[in-house]
Amino acid sequence: MTSPPLSPAVYRRRRVAAVLAVLAVLAVLTVAALLLRGGGADDDRPAGSERRAAAATPAPPELPGGGRSLLPDRRIVAFYGAPQADELGELGIGTPASAARRLARQARAYRRPDRPVLPAMELIAVVAAAHPEEGGRYNTRQDGAVIDRYLRAARRAKALLILDIQPGRSDFYTETVRLRKWLKEPDVGLAIDPEWRMGPDEVPGNVIGSVAAREVNATSAWLAQLVERQNLPEKLFLIHQFTDDMVDDTQLRERPGLAMVLNADGFGGQAIKKGKYRAFTRSPRPFLHKGFKLFYREDTNLMRPRQVLRLRPPPDVVIYE
Repeated sequence: MTSPPLSPAVYRRRRVAAVLAVLAVLAVLTVAALLLRGGGADDDRPAGSERRAAAATPAPPELPGGGRSLLPDRRIVAFYGAPQADELGELGIGTPASAARRLARQARAYRRPDRPVLPAMELIAVVAAAHPEEGGRYNTRQDGAVIDRYLRAARRAKALLILDIQPGRSDFYTETVRLRKWLKEPDVGLAIDPEWRMGPDEVPGNVIGSVAAREVNATSAWLAQLVERQNLPEKLFLIHQFTDDMVDDTQLRERPGLAMVLNADGFGGQAIKKGKYRAFTRSPRPFLHKGFKLFYREDTNLMRPRQVLRLRPPPDVVIYE
C-alpha cells in the first residue's frame, strides 16, 4: 500500500528532526572521546595520568641551603676530627651537636655579601693506626653508626659532611668504594689525606706518606661516575697536601661533577703557613680550588679570619683542626 504524499510542513518537520538526531549522535560521540582523553578539546594540559606522573618525578637533589654548585659559588668552612680523641681535631670535641654550634660561630666570621658560607664537618672515617689492626691495614674504620650520627648533626646544621680517609697500608680507592652508602648522598663529600698513605713496610706516625696521581685519579673517576649515575649536585673532593712531594698535582685529572680542592695542610707560625700556601697554590691545574688548614692548638699566633681572607688567592675552603 502506497503512503500518502507528505505535506510540505510535515516534510520540513521530519528533515529538521533527522538533522537534530544526527547532531545529537555526534555530540555524544564527541563527549565520549573527550572523556577518554581526560580533558576538553581546548585543554592542552597533560591528561590525568600524565599530570600524576609529572608530579611524581622528584626534583634533582640539592646541596644544603639549596642549589647544586659548590665552588666558587660558596666558601666552605669546616671542622676536622673524630670522636675517638680530642687530639684528632675540633670536630670530635664534645657531641656532634655542640661541635655544630661552635662551627656555626666560626663560619660566621667568613661571611661576605658576595660569597655565602657553607659549614662542613670533616669526619675522619678511616683513621690511620700504629698497629696492624684487622687485615693488616694499619687503619681503623669508623662504625657506620658514628658516620650516621654526624650526618644527622650536619643535616640539622644545614652543613656538608666530608668523609676523610687516612688509609694506612690500604689505599684510597678501596676505602672510598666502601663508603658508597654515604657518598651517594647529595650532602656528603670526600677528603683524602696522603700524609697517612703508607707503603707496604711503613707505619703511620713513623714516616710521612705520599700517593701516586694514578691512585688519586682512579678514586676521583669512581666518585665522578657516582655523581653522574645518582644525578647528584657538585661533590667536594678534597686533597690534603702537607709536603711538596706528597702528591704530583700536575698529573691530576679534572672530573665533571667534582669540586676538586688542593688543601695546604700543616701547622706552624704565620710566616711558614703563608709561605706554604703560596707554594701550594702555584699548581698549573686551573680546576684545582684552594684550601687552607688552621690548628687551634698547634698553630703559633692563630690567624684570624680576616687575615686568612687576605691570602692570595683567598682560599675556597678553610678547615680548622
